[in-house]
Amino acid sequence: MPPPESGVENQEPFRSGYVAILGAPNAGKSTLMNCLIGQEISVVTPKPQTTRHKILGILTKENFQAVFFDTPGLLDPKYLLHEAMMRFARNAAFDADLVCLVVDAAAFRDLGEAEKDPAFKLLKTIRKPVYLIINKIDILKKAQILPVILFYTQRFDFKEVFPISALSGEGTRDLLAAVVAELPVHPAYYPGDIVSEHSERFFVGEIIRGKIFEKFRDEIPYSTAVEILEFRERPGRKDLISAEIYVERESQKGILIGSRGKALKEVGELARKEIEKFLERGVFLELHVKVGEKWRDQESWLKRLGYR
Repeated sequence: MPPPESGVENQEPFRSGYVAILGAPNAGKSTLMNCLIGQEISVVTPKPQTTRHKILGILTKENFQAVFFDTPGLLDPKYLLHEAMMRFARNAAFDADLVCLVVDAAAFRDLGEAEKDPAFKLLKTIRKPVYLIINKIDILKKAQILPVILFYTQRFDFKEVFPISALSGEGTRDLLAAVVAELPVHPAYYPGDIVSEHSERFFVGEIIRGKIFEKFRDEIPYSTAVEILEFRERPGRKDLISAEIYVERESQKGILIGSRGKALKEVGELARKEIEKFLERGVFLELHVKVGEKWRDQESWLKRLGYR
């Protein structure tokens, strides 16, 4: 998907800066960043809490470079993993030149639910411009959108408000133009030909984890983590990628593997196809499942898996 045209590429001077995309789980943050970048950088699934890291995506044009942070969904932590995820989100907000709060207006059965939005607590600590992004307007009537805008703007002084659809791209051109105009005058932070600073190894792990989120329900996706053990290019042959998937209990291991390994094989096939599309070359993918008991609440595991 090509990024929305900002309409400001030919203006001087050059602008460059960081933009943090915050919001509740499943608000559409990853879809929005992918739309703005014009490339699928962040894994998107229908399930909340898919994003666990601060994912960096870079959009460079003739006269600007916008560096976006896609962040984990804001929530009240239940595990040490959640605390690490919230730290990623807070750090992104404090490091950014501009913050975009994404709200899924369709998620509220009544505005009493919005009162619990943990974004309000974080926003009070931010001393920089904040845009309110009302997402999913493609599935809402205007009468449903306006009360949500009023609710949020009465509780925080947003610099601007943008109703958009991250999925269809509606409204994102105006949003991108406003984002660029807000960035400081500054040289580019990154070379113009890269779209992220994360390694191929990192994205491969995210793709595998995304397929687990797509295939399994209930607690299984949230109890899994992926560690890439080997990533080896082999000239004249397919790349070799070996990964271990960790779960918290033996019963989860059995579900993930499935009868005669069928479930794990399906995950592997889906992941391999997407990895090959991402890398633009063939791969041989090995997946193994192991138990890391209560890894979401173990400091040693969080460090090992890159959450610390």
